[in-house]
Amino acid sequence: MSFIQIRDVSYTYPNGFMAVKRVSTNIEKGEKLAIVGQNGAGKTTTVKMMNGLLRPSKGDIFIDGLNTKGYTTAQISKRVGYVFQNPDDQIFHSDVYSEIAYGPKKKGLSEEEISNRVEKVAKLAGIDRYLDENPYNLPFSTRKFVTIACVLAMDVDVVILDEPTAGQDYVGMAQITKLINYLQKNNKTVITITHDMEFVVNNFERVIVMANKQIIADKNKRDVFWDFNVIEQSSIKQPYISELANSMSFESKILTIDEFVNYLFNSKKKV
Repeated sequence: MSFIQIRDVSYTYPNGFMAVKRVSTNIEKGEKLAIVGQNGAGKTTTVKMMNGLLRPSKGDIFIDGLNTKGYTTAQISKRVGYVFQNPDDQIFHSDVYSEIAYGPKKKGLSEEEISNRVEKVAKLAGIDRYLDENPYNLPFSTRKFVTIACVLAMDVDVVILDEPTAGQDYVGMAQITKLINYLQKNNKTVITITHDMEFVVNNFERVIVMANKQIIADKNKRDVFWDFNVIEQSSIKQPYISELANSMSFESKILTIDEFVNYLFNSKKKV
């Protein structure tokens, strides 16, 4: 049995707008994957149903065999953590330490365990020097790492990252990659929503593509980014280096700069 099972799930908002229509997929424990697609495709609504922020209008979502419909959002959030796209939607304490410590306190952990967790995840997120700072005095990109640390402190089984690279520079992107690898190494499931296709290529093998409120593809990244029917339906773009390779009529499905260079080098050797 898969750790996350999404079975024929639909969601309609109170105003009558259907955001997700008959979505089904399985996600394994310790797996990492990206969900891509244009705004309005249903990505965020789908992941919010995974951690109980929203309830399926139809269908069922199971987390480790437990139907989310039978549990409160607080109960599900102990298993599935969601990092909002905008950190300001998540932060409400006046210092970083208290923000990160809030979840572990609600779980009833000892002060010593809380302190150990806060220090550990703050270091992992690269924000340990900011523990006494007011989060709103920090840059937007740093506040995002505060919210990531809050979820890490809960030691959840599933971490959902909504547009984690937005507003990040090269150093921030590298830090996010480091965190994703750390989570997978510790058998955590990582689900990322992103419009950054280079980030997808560099960090994920499995890619789910959504369009028109449904999943239209769920396969390996190379198969996704060289399937022009999927690209057209979803209005996503190939990574820049893939677009260049395509424009040059390469006979290989290039995804990275290294692959591009190797193809050129091997082509010259054959001449």
